[in-house]
Amino acid sequence: MANNNQTSEGTLLFFNAIFEGINQERLIQIVVCIVMSLLFTGINSIMFHILLSKPVFRELPRYILFAHMLCNDTVQLILSPMFFMLVLYWQRIPKTVCSILIFLAATTLNIAPLNLGVMSLERYVAICFPLHHSEMASQRMTGISILIIWLLGSINAVIDILYALIVDPSSFKSNMFCAREMFIFSQWQNDLYQGLSGFFFVAATGIILFTYVSVIRAARSASADKESAKKAWRTVLLHLGQLALCLNSLLYGTFERALIMVSSRSLFINLRVANFLFVLILPRCLSPLIYGLRDDAVRPLFLYYVRCGTQKAKPSVTEH
Repeated sequence: MANNNQTSEGTLLFFNAIFEGINQERLIQIVVCIVMSLLFTGINSIMFHILLSKPVFRELPRYILFAHMLCNDTVQLILSPMFFMLVLYWQRIPKTVCSILIFLAATTLNIAPLNLGVMSLERYVAICFPLHHSEMASQRMTGISILIIWLLGSINAVIDILYALIVDPSSFKSNMFCAREMFIFSQWQNDLYQGLSGFFFVAATGIILFTYVSVIRAARSASADKESAKKAWRTVLLHLGQLALCLNSLLYGTFERALIMVSSRSLFINLRVANFLFVLILPRCLSPLIYGLRDDAVRPLFLYYVRCGTQKAKPSVTEH
């Protein structure tokens, strides 16, 4: 309990430093962060609408997984500014509500690399086992994969919330400053969080590298569809780049703790805003945009909606 009190006091001091530093420059930074989040939430919404608008997008596993990635990143884009504003305006909310927000934020952060790993496996099956692709990467198997991703990604959040409920159940009836630190009562919780997060990234990296090498080998074989294989290994390489962007989000908390050592309050707040914008928000903006605009089927439809239907869209969708 003493460790939790120290953590909570440190968190409140951290919040106070932000709150007291509001000025015109700070407001501009806040507006930039919020506008960027809203802008790319709108872009993700357009892409998600596109994926729902055509039956083929709702049936092919790679587009189902892409839609899942869009939903995941959109939740992050919505929650991140929400937490930022709650901190900024020194707002207390019911701990029950906070636990739901923390669950969504922590889970969506963890499932991002796992989803990329599954997307790479789907491309691997499509190229290396094309005759079995419809069976191994069916809609049912894709749904099961997404369910497993959520179960694995939610382990940390569920443990923290349940442990807080056991240790201090009465606190769930009161209001609080919403931060994950408020649910931490023991060091083992941080160790478990870092261990599982690291494992997810290592596992996803291993899967993507394996599929990348396998697809390259398949592309060099005489019997392979050269064009499809070439597109597949480029897609897997893109997943590796997206994973690197996701790694930035994992390091967000580490950077936050390091910033507390900065003695200058003005520099501290500037660095924290930069950390929030470039480490947490920007990767969530770039991944879906890059993946969507690269896809020959999604790009024409996306440009069609962006241009308000002034030009006809001619998407090209292939099963593999």
